[in-house]
This record gives sequence, C-alpha cells and structure tokens, in this order.
Amino acid sequence: MVAIGSGIVTTARLSDIAAQAGVSEATVSRVLNGKAGVSATTRQTVLAALDVLGYERPTRLRQRSAGLIGLIIPELNNPIFPALAQVIEQVLSRHGYTPVLCTQTPGGSTEDELVELLVERGVSGIVFVSGLHADTTADHERYNKLIGRQVPFVMINGYSERIAAPFISPDDRAAMWMAVQHLVELGHTKIGLAIGQRRFVPVLRKVEGFRAAVQELLGLTPEEADGWVHHTLFSVEGGHAAAGVLLDKGCTAIVCGSDMMALGAIRAARQRGLAVPQDVSVVGFDDSPLIAFTEPPLTTIRQPVEAMAIAAVDALLEEVGGNPAQRAEFMFQPELVMRGSTGASVR
Repeated sequence: MVAIGSGIVTTARLSDIAAQAGVSEATVSRVLNGKAGVSATTRQTVLAALDVLGYERPTRLRQRSAGLIGLIIPELNNPIFPALAQVIEQVLSRHGYTPVLCTQTPGGSTEDELVELLVERGVSGIVFVSGLHADTTADHERYNKLIGRQVPFVMINGYSERIAAPFISPDDRAAMWMAVQHLVELGHTKIGLAIGQRRFVPVLRKVEGFRAAVQELLGLTPEEADGWVHHTLFSVEGGHAAAGVLLDKGCTAIVCGSDMMALGAIRAARQRGLAVPQDVSVVGFDDSPLIAFTEPPLTTIRQPVEAMAIAAVDALLEEVGGNPAQRAEFMFQPELVMRGSTGASVR
C-alpha cells in the first residue's frame, strides 16, 4: 500500500491509475508521494487520471484550476455527444482546466442563455458541439458578438465561412462515399439514405457525398440519386420512418445519418418480416459506444472522436493563450467499421 497524507491508495487502485495514465505503478507511487524523478507532463497525466477515475487528489497535490472552459452540446440522448464530451473533458483536465458541461434540452436553456451563463462565470473559452453554427438558417451574428466580448471559442461539426473561428469536422462526404462503395461491392444497386433535416451543414455534406457516390458507382442521374434520399429526424423514430419510405421504394440497403437512425431502420425492417442483413443491409454513422454489441453488430462509419476532441482543445487553448489558431476548418477522416448489419445483396 502507498500512504498519501491521511489516506491510503491500495495496490489495486494504483494499477487502475497506472493503466488510465499509461505509466507504471512505480511512477504513480512517486507522483502521489511527492517524490522526484517524474516530469511535469507525466505528473499532470497521473493527476488527471486520478480525476477521471473519481479519486480525490491528496490535499498537497491539489492545484488551482487554470480556468473554466465551457462545453455546450445539444443533447445526451445520442451517445456520440456524451462520448465527445468525455474525451474533451479528459483533455481539458490534463491541461489543468476545469470543464463546465452545458446541455440543451427541449424546453430548457437555449444556446444563447447557456453562453451568457458561461460568460458571466468568467470562462476562459467555449467549445460548441453541433450548435447553431451548424444550422444554415440560424443567425450567426451571435458568434461575432462573442468575438467582440473577447471570449475564445472553437466549433465542432458544422462549418460556416461567416464565423471567424477554428472548426473541427469529420469528412462527411468521404464517409458517405465509403458507405456506398462498401454496399456496391456487396452487390447492392438500390441504396437509400436516411438523413436529418436539410438545414444542417453535416446533412448537406452527407447528401452531397451520397449523391456523388451513387452517380459515379451506380450510374444514376442527379434526379435518380435524389429519389433515394429521405430527410427525417436524427433519432430512432426518424430512422424507422425513413426506412419505411425507402423500403417501399425497393431499397436493399440503407445508409443512415446516425447510429440511432440505423437502429430505427433495423426495427422497421424487422417489423416487415425482413432480416438484417439477409434481406436488408444497414449502415450507421458515428460508431457510438456499445453499438458493436447490438444484434446484429452495426456496420457504421466511425467518427474520429479522440483526434477531433484533442484538436478542438488544442486550438482553443492556443486562442486562450493569446496565439490565435487558424480561422479555418480542420477536416478529419472517418473510418468504415464493417460488422454484421451488412451483407451481399440477394435481390
């Protein structure tokens, strides 16, 4: 056992902390007992691991927070948003900042109200995830006002050339190309796209990528390609409704704008007595936590969550430190993860 002030950390807990921090148990012991021979970076990594695992820091090792960073996400129902939030919070903690998570809920605080609350609390910066910046119909002047108040911020998902800020995005067009190419290689020629509302930038990009892929790989005209796209809500219910329309059109494969939509599409297929993937193949988007354990395990496009989160925090902290990051979009490549929900076409 290792004594820490008036408390004790057991060997079992030492191994947990070491695994989280990616260092040896001996290194963890040196940090917790204030011994020399550990770099400042490694020491901070171990302390961050303590925080992530929910262990209380010894009194003499507690450091004053470098500042508060606001994190605004649209919801918690879609697993991809908590996943992003968790990684962002971990990275911020490693840098000594305290994350303040704000979630928008129906009937609750609006994005503008949350921003005002964070600014009043004196946050050093804000990370926006899939916020109003991604909505082409929203007034983006709100962000220019935030710049005027000298509050640094960074955006994830939903690029807008009208906002002077760093943007972090997955390549939605490439993602759709990967999905369609995978299904074409399995012999599918009637491929549909179940996607969210047209006003969102990621939706527009996914549709562009899908249209380009089916036109080139299947020889469809632009009008024919549009006929295989159905806009709905980003939810299980939305995916269920869209799948019903696409199955009526004879689709043997459906690409979905989110994993939640894909689960809805699978449910719709089963209600019609169709098997996945024997009768209908389904592809999701995000690779949300636990999605590999669905039945069947979902083939999906994986968002590079960790790389995007790290890039977002790095860009924001450059801004906070007085070194303005490039006012541009940083695009990250997604990955096709093939599992059990896609198979060869039998029609």
